[in-house]
Amino acid sequence: MKIAARLSAIDRFLPVWIFAAMGLGIALGRVYPAIGPMLDTVKVGGVSLPIAVGLFWMMYPVLAKVRYGKLGSVGANGKLGLPLVAGAATRGLLVRAKGESWYEGRFLPKIGPTALLGLLYTIVLMFAMQGDKIVRLPLDVVRIAIPLVLYFVIMFGSSFLIAKKLGFSYEDTASLAFTAAGNNFELAIAVSVGLFGIASGEALAGVVGPLIEVPALLALVYLSLWLQRRLFPDAAPAVSLAAGEGPSTLSARSRT
Repeated sequence: MKIAARLSAIDRFLPVWIFAAMGLGIALGRVYPAIGPMLDTVKVGGVSLPIAVGLFWMMYPVLAKVRYGKLGSVGANGKLGLPLVAGAATRGLLVRAKGESWYEGRFLPKIGPTALLGLLYTIVLMFAMQGDKIVRLPLDVVRIAIPLVLYFVIMFGSSFLIAKKLGFSYEDTASLAFTAAGNNFELAIAVSVGLFGIASGEALAGVVGPLIEVPALLALVYLSLWLQRRLFPDAAPAVSLAAGEGPSTLSARSRT
């Protein structure tokens, strides 16, 4: 079976969902021009409340994966935010109640994919508020995409070749390369909106990121399998992707 056929519908068609969210947001902004000021009426920490809900939704599943017991004094700063507190509390309470194996094997796989729903929700609101600007500047999206593609290719290729040069096995080499090329665009969008504002170029760059990440990482999976045959002829055949597990899922798991 082809690799793409092994992916979940969410992973396989992630760019489609993001484009659909963008289109829905732009349509809402056109049909209801007052939606931007309306969404911006109530703010939390300088961020629109509906946007803050989306940011929390995106960040919480990711932060729930962090092993906070190993962070030492990193959390001493009372400002790291509500998603961090919620993630730490969730891990602490559920690990004590159910055990770490249940938490890692049952709970996290269920809440992890919901970060995508938070991402799509936030994209709809962002484009409802700023869609006109993006429609007027389509080349900005192309300009953002070019360095992202270069990033994925350079980080993956250089990491793969360096690991091979150092004598790592194919399994370790591929893991290092995908870890180096992986990104967490949910957190990137949350940070860029929180620091620079929803109308900023930084926030737009964060939204464009997932559009590039999924097809790029899928292409790198094929490249990795080809490099295995060329550079690791004695290695065992690569294990195919597990059902429902896409490149973005694999890279996210490697980061945690």
